[in-house]
Amino acid sequence: MKYLKTPLIITFSLIIGLLAGNLIARRADMSVIAKIGKSHSKIDELLQYADQNYVDTLDVQELTEEIMTDFVSKLDPHSAYIPLEDLEIVNSELTGSFSGIGVQFNIQNDTIMIISVISGGPSQKVGLMAGDRIVTVNDSAFTGKTINNEKVMHTLRGPKGTDVKIGVKRNGTPEILEYTITRGDIPVKSVDIAYMVTPETGLIRISKFGETTYSEFLNALASLRNSGAERYIIDLRENTGGYMDQAINMANEFLPAGKLIVYSEGKSYPRFEARANGIGSFQQVPLVVLIDEFSASASEIFAGAMQDNDRGLIVGRRSFGKGLVQQQLPFSDGSAIRLTVARYYTPAGRCIQKPYEMGKGEEYEMDLINRYTHGEFINQDSIQIADSTHYQTTNGRTVYGGGGITPDVFVPRDTAGYTPYLMQVTNYAYTYQFAFRYTDKHREELNKIKTWQEMQTYLDKQDLLSQFVAFAAEKGIKPNRQEIAISEKWLKKSIQAYIIRNILDDEGFYPVFFQDDTMVLEAIRTVESLHGNIIEPTN
Repeated sequence: MKYLKTPLIITFSLIIGLLAGNLIARRADMSVIAKIGKSHSKIDELLQYADQNYVDTLDVQELTEEIMTDFVSKLDPHSAYIPLEDLEIVNSELTGSFSGIGVQFNIQNDTIMIISVISGGPSQKVGLMAGDRIVTVNDSAFTGKTINNEKVMHTLRGPKGTDVKIGVKRNGTPEILEYTITRGDIPVKSVDIAYMVTPETGLIRISKFGETTYSEFLNALASLRNSGAERYIIDLRENTGGYMDQAINMANEFLPAGKLIVYSEGKSYPRFEARANGIGSFQQVPLVVLIDEFSASASEIFAGAMQDNDRGLIVGRRSFGKGLVQQQLPFSDGSAIRLTVARYYTPAGRCIQKPYEMGKGEEYEMDLINRYTHGEFINQDSIQIADSTHYQTTNGRTVYGGGGITPDVFVPRDTAGYTPYLMQVTNYAYTYQFAFRYTDKHREELNKIKTWQEMQTYLDKQDLLSQFVAFAAEKGIKPNRQEIAISEKWLKKSIQAYIIRNILDDEGFYPVFFQDDTMVLEAIRTVESLHGNIIEPTN
């Protein structure tokens, strides 16, 4: 389960995610682009001298790419150069759709395993099925050690209307089945789940802030209200951000007219203020926002707007601390730069960007590990904020600047079931791999079950734990009965959740995975304690 990854692995994944999904301003200054196109610098002269006069032949294009990457890395931790070949994939993380064949996949044993086929997508139309293994693409073998996620995406994605021929191995069928698939638009979802956690409380989990997040969010709110929701939990854990306007629109749903949501400004970026227009449909509902150390940028805008306006309580752990605004600017060859152009500030005037030094990206990346080793994820008193400046919310509550949003209600990481055995099988993704293999073997009977409640009842009877321990032993993880007993609850829950996801997608995964989740339970208690839509000072 992803909450059990080691800090180093999590930090690396987060930085990559932030580069792909930074807080992006929508206002493009075309005069800046024009100036860039006309500029001529010593770098241009250097490349020209080297190309014309160097003793050996140079690949000037490759040198240029390296210079671009190195130059931008010296600016700040969140400016990024995006080569042309990566731009489509990076942008598709935030756009409402991309063009592809419409499958979710995982690479196991050097083979592409289809986890699910997107309903109504190109692959479903030609007959691809969950559990199929892709072994050839355009009549060439497509397996082995060189296969990785980036290579698969580059190969299977492509312009809408173009064809790709794939060969798959399917359980029970000896021959390779061949399909020609015409690529089409594949929706990118940012609201993972919206469901009732109690008869009166609805939870909405948002994974990123993309082009369609606000419309998805409105649909989720309406669905929960129709299901009887009177209180709401917005789960922004591990949400690394995205488009600022989507966070602003979401905040507008909960705030009365005139309330400041966020403001931003920079050297060449005039002050911009976003205020609520008063037409939001959920201004009166009790609200709690969940954040953790991986909640960044647009997530922090939303959480900061709710906290500073005393509109909702923030539950969890101190957020990432990204208060820089990026603007994407194109180059003539189709590549782009996401350049930091401004800082943003919460309504109380907080810049929540944590400290950084230009050119010291490695130090910056170590921040989460330092916070972990210092004990911040376990003990609220261990929180150290570089800038201890105090700010006041609308109703006079004290909040803090200097690196992230500090929650109103702190919830430590749940380590009750942690053991070395659990960490091993989780970090090697063996729980996930076992769940896929089990699903593959029992797909026919699992497909007959239509709700996560029924499936969990069915799986409770299957003795999954002993089967998993045998599977992990095959992989080289020696059983430790004492540690397995301590971690039994975690193991069972994650295995069941992954199996259910393989059949019912996130609609079944999160209600199981969040059972006994300490943050969700605290959020429920907190939102049920609220007696209105305004948070009053406690002192």
